[in-house]
Amino acid sequence: MIEITIIGSSGAIPAYGRFPSCQYVQAANRYFLIDCGEGAQMQMTRFQIPYHKIQRIFISHLHGDHFLGLMGLLFSMHLQKRSAELHLHAFKGLDDIIITQLKCSNSSLNFTIVFHPIKEGSTQVIYEDDALTVETIPLYHRIACSGFLFKEKPKPRKINKERLPQGILLQQIIALKDGHDLIDANGIVSYKNEELTLPPPPSWSYAYCSDTAFNLTIAKQIDGVDLLYHEATFMEEEKKKAIETFHSTTADAAHIAIQSNTKKLIIGHFSARYRDLDPVLKEAQEIFPNTSLAIEGQTFKIGS
Repeated sequence: MIEITIIGSSGAIPAYGRFPSCQYVQAANRYFLIDCGEGAQMQMTRFQIPYHKIQRIFISHLHGDHFLGLMGLLFSMHLQKRSAELHLHAFKGLDDIIITQLKCSNSSLNFTIVFHPIKEGSTQVIYEDDALTVETIPLYHRIACSGFLFKEKPKPRKINKERLPQGILLQQIIALKDGHDLIDANGIVSYKNEELTLPPPPSWSYAYCSDTAFNLTIAKQIDGVDLLYHEATFMEEEKKKAIETFHSTTADAAHIAIQSNTKKLIIGHFSARYRDLDPVLKEAQEIFPNTSLAIEGQTFKIGS
């Protein structure tokens, strides 16, 4: 199961109690933060999110509303005696910003930050373990910007205990889970894999796309994603403004969801001009009905 908790959903300016971009992602017992806008640690305290568990932080781009909460979070981790290293994935420049702030405040951290620079304009796997991969999604914004695609790896087949023959060995069970048939001493197939196993549980996926102008090229990369977060800074009546600022409208986000065969869409990064978000949601749902608002404090679960 993948869980995404919305910490901040506002655009460039905090408005109507909404904070700038930030999300907490739990996947395969790993803990990640995507973007870290102003007030992120206050929001995590408010929603009882254990930020000491965060192992990696992914920053989409270097506009302030996506990283200005980072230094406060790092210092809080320091004051709470964090010792585990923290991996930070971002475009080159954020490392200089952190070093400068530490230098000018004559400060040092208890823990090590491992910085992983993101390559501009390319798709690359930036994190991988035995259960999960995270890859970059090149976005089209005023400066270098990247989305992030979380994908669970294929899971092993499940053993059908009711059909297991007596005396089967542990190594044979492992082979079955890996999808192999059972071979006897003479090299003959004694049991086909599908005779003794059940299909594996599904592997889930989540795509985060903010900030970006309308960009259909991402649809192929995220095709079939279970859950898509896509910015929808403006409603369609502000289409010209969206184009000028390299942002998307509600309709843009909905069309990306359709073209990528997304199962569910979340929209966020709302402009401060919208106090009431109901019309924003309705406009997107007219095109892609299975759309929800990124409401702060809400957790979206994939595979529950």
